[in-house]
Amino acid sequence: MSLSRGGADAVVTREFDLVEKRFVEGGFALPEAKGGAAWLDRDRLLVSTTLGENAATASGYPRTVRLWRRGTDFGQGPLLFEGEPSDIYISASVDLEPGFERTFYRRQITFEEGISYLAQGDGPPRLIDLPLDARFDVEKDWLVVKLKSDWALPGRTYPADALLAIGFSRFLDGDRDFEMLFEPGARRVLSGFWWAKSRLVLTVLDNLASQIWLATPGPSATAEASWSLERLEGLPDTASVHAMSLDVGQLERTDELLLSISSYIEPTKLALVTEDNRIEVLKETPSAFDASALEVTRHEAVSVDGERIPYYQIGPKNQDGPRPTVLYGYGGFSVSMTPGYMGGVGKTWLERGNVWVVANIRGGGEFGAAWHKAGMREGKRLSHDDFAAIARDLAERSVTTPGQLAAYGGSNGGLLVGNMLTRFPERFGAIWCTVPLLDMRRYTRLLAGPSWVAEYGDPEKPDDWAYMAGLSAYQNLEEGKAYPPMLLVTSRRDDRVHPGHARKMAAKLEAMKQPVFFYEPDDGGHGAANKEQAAFLSALGFAFLRRMLGGKQSV
Repeated sequence: MSLSRGGADAVVTREFDLVEKRFVEGGFALPEAKGGAAWLDRDRLLVSTTLGENAATASGYPRTVRLWRRGTDFGQGPLLFEGEPSDIYISASVDLEPGFERTFYRRQITFEEGISYLAQGDGPPRLIDLPLDARFDVEKDWLVVKLKSDWALPGRTYPADALLAIGFSRFLDGDRDFEMLFEPGARRVLSGFWWAKSRLVLTVLDNLASQIWLATPGPSATAEASWSLERLEGLPDTASVHAMSLDVGQLERTDELLLSISSYIEPTKLALVTEDNRIEVLKETPSAFDASALEVTRHEAVSVDGERIPYYQIGPKNQDGPRPTVLYGYGGFSVSMTPGYMGGVGKTWLERGNVWVVANIRGGGEFGAAWHKAGMREGKRLSHDDFAAIARDLAERSVTTPGQLAAYGGSNGGLLVGNMLTRFPERFGAIWCTVPLLDMRRYTRLLAGPSWVAEYGDPEKPDDWAYMAGLSAYQNLEEGKAYPPMLLVTSRRDDRVHPGHARKMAAKLEAMKQPVFFYEPDDGGHGAANKEQAAFLSALGFAFLRRMLGGKQSV
């Protein structure tokens, strides 16, 4: 079990007896640190942790893997694998499949790139020779690879966002004749994949619409074998569908699976997919608000370079004039903004006749690797331009007015809305900014900051700072310029994005006599420590919006 104090990323690791429902007396236990452990067998763990001398990378994550035997001192355990101080993190994983028992090590070099190895007994681990930014999975003797960049091999180039399959033994022997299980298209991408007992489950976003596909391998991975693919029918076109394993353990899997089916205004359904692909709804989330007067529509705004940027609008049917509106976005690290039931937002915001908008800006993963890469590094400014273009489009369509529009985002999204404050203050009536990055000049010196250089750039390099300077919101505040009111929320226990970003921004705005509100609880981590705190932070934000944006609504 990993136990977090106050919502921090650092955890205490303890062994728990699932039968007796208690912690194991004298069992495995590690004090608070970043990292984790994987069972090798009943009495041995592979542990990656920041505990000990030279055990942490520059980003503050584990850089070693040690073997820990029950009843021994962890610090004396043999060192099995070690990365470089400049790596992001080092980890280990164990495959317990009978007849295919394997151990893998991983060096995450940047947030986007890493190298994996196969343990070889007492010998040096064997490199798994794949592109650095590829994601892969090994199941029995199958290797499945998802590409993020084009991969040129003798005789063929496989495109970015493709999903490839080959026998793992054949691959280790040098064979590179993959079968392509998924080929991307225009705004059609693979958002996820995982193994059930005997088939691969694929989640596809086709112009933001969810599809589930089931891929079944041929009889043998030792020779060329054709896979069969079939689409799971009977799913709604307008909902977001997330597929999950029915089973907790690797060794107890079945070919049944669970689906979470969700939209913005319809309660989430949990469904079972049987082995013969029948869909049975098991449970539905209780309705949290009255959605009878609401609708969800999709629109596109034109950004500064002509790219069309999609966004979801959730609000009243037949809206008769501008309303208080929240524009929410993230735009980074290939995170996709897909529909999910908005219980709290629905009750506190939408039921009152207001509008909520979700932006699918570049930097996200909605349309694959190219969409993400277009919003990385120097493209981060373009990602912010996308968001501002949606704000302009909402005003032009009379959905809202600048004085009734709020920008809301957290973490990387906090940097996004911080730039709305500094670059486009005339388009917004309020800024709601949580656990943000804002000082990009110094972000690599704060906590996990070095791990994000691939996404933003390195401010110590003049060529990188030349473009980063324009998106560092803290440095770009100007004396004498009028800014909309800003609510900054952080946490003293955030050990991922340092609370100093929000503290400095609030102090600078206050010194400039600008309207700023600041809240920093003792607990919370990079979000909220528990449901009670999450509810309070939500109420705090909506109270701020109601006060700043006005409109016909009761408090």
